[in-house]
Amino acid sequence: MFPKLITRYVTAELLKVFLATLTVFTLLMTIVGLAQEAVRQGLGLLPIVRMIPYTLPNALVFALPGTILFSVCLVFGRMSASRELVAMKALGISPTAVIRPALALAFFVSLVTVWLVDVAFSWGRAGIQRVILESAEEIAYGVLRTQRSYSTRQFSITVGRIEGHRLLQTTVTIRRPDGQDVTMTAREAQLHAAVEENALKITLTDGFVEIGPRTVIRFPDTEQHLIPLTSREEREQAAMHPSHMQLWRISSAKQEQRERIERCEQSLAAEAGYQLLTGDFQGLTDAAWRRRLNELDRERQRLHRLETEPFRRWASGFSCLAFVIVGVPLAIRLRNADFMTTFGICFLPILIVYYPLFAFGLDRAKLGILPPYFVWLGNLVCLAIGLWQLRKVARY
Repeated sequence: MFPKLITRYVTAELLKVFLATLTVFTLLMTIVGLAQEAVRQGLGLLPIVRMIPYTLPNALVFALPGTILFSVCLVFGRMSASRELVAMKALGISPTAVIRPALALAFFVSLVTVWLVDVAFSWGRAGIQRVILESAEEIAYGVLRTQRSYSTRQFSITVGRIEGHRLLQTTVTIRRPDGQDVTMTAREAQLHAAVEENALKITLTDGFVEIGPRTVIRFPDTEQHLIPLTSREEREQAAMHPSHMQLWRISSAKQEQRERIERCEQSLAAEAGYQLLTGDFQGLTDAAWRRRLNELDRERQRLHRLETEPFRRWASGFSCLAFVIVGVPLAIRLRNADFMTTFGICFLPILIVYYPLFAFGLDRAKLGILPPYFVWLGNLVCLAIGLWQLRKVARY
């Protein structure tokens, strides 16, 4: 009877603190993230509101580990300071009965965090980029009104003055991969977003086009041009980046990457054999051969990243459970009703131990120096420390 009542009591206390704290933390992180994006991109109020659903998963991913640790520090620190745990043990109730609800909640929150990491990296990022693309016209006009120039890696626009949506004395430079930049100068211009083409459509009136240093084309009437916001190569690389892929797609992507590496190795082996047979030893050391070897290294590095990514997401998500396993026994043993002090003391070893070990394992796994499961190194160390502390609490 008593253990069930204690379990319900602790669970209710944890949920109240956890949900209230999560709301505050998530709200703060969402506001900060949106403010940074608004300043960086020059977004107005409507695009910022539209971005809120896409930024929430990322804000929750950062808020959940700290929130669950804060909750257990507050609840168990207060219970220990008021001698509630001593009273329970006097009634024959083991401290593990009090700790189990926290571990169960942390396990559930860890699973949710893994799912949110997947959503934030794939759906959330894509949604933010889509909102920015759809707001490209508004962003460009906003920057041009304040700075009279707007520039990206693909193009730059300079205007003399702006009247409504009319850009007067406009100069547009489009940077092409072949180095032959296209410069368009016009008496008047207007911008429109071309979402499907991932570009800005600019309408020019009375001007001329310069292609490279010599070619000049004059147009007295109206001309329309599409200005790409991102190159196709950049979009493909972003879509294929391991951190932007959904978790279920990574397995097939790893198989495709292994096949690409195998084809590349076979091609290099065949060419090396031919050069050895023909006595072309210099061909094995020239710049073209080194470029192909570098390409093979890049393909292998991508495979390492693909192999590491699932471990990274699961280890990052289950940091919630690792933090609770460390935080609960420390909060009980500190017996401090000041929850901020308890939280600071509990978070300090996590800050010193967990994050450096997690970064170390992740970095080495991406480079292929260590196996991907070394990403769990920080979690395992926290688990060992927590279990050691829990044994002491069980004898408390």
